[in-house]
Amino acid sequence: MADRPRFFDDLAGVAGGAFSALTGLREELHAMVRARIDEALSSLDLVRRDELDVARELATRARMAQEDADARLARIEERLADLEKAVTAPTPQA
Repeated sequence: MADRPRFFDDLAGVAGGAFSALTGLREELHAMVRARIDEALSSLDLVRRDELDVARELATRARMAQEDADARLARIEERLADLEKAVTAPTPQA
């Protein structure tokens, strides 16, 4: 009967070693997959989120400035048309 507990101890030791080996294998596999994914992503020339947000903000400001410039140009063209009408309008002779 003394052999039986030792057998279970040996079996538990083997199972513990296998579990430890599988844990190490899992961690190594995880590191390899992460390295491959990082390598693939770096070759895609992706933009980081903060850089995209900055570019979006710049585009928004540029669009607003363009709209302001278009409105200002329309007012200037309207004033110019009014001035041209005033200059070319016949003056009444008294």
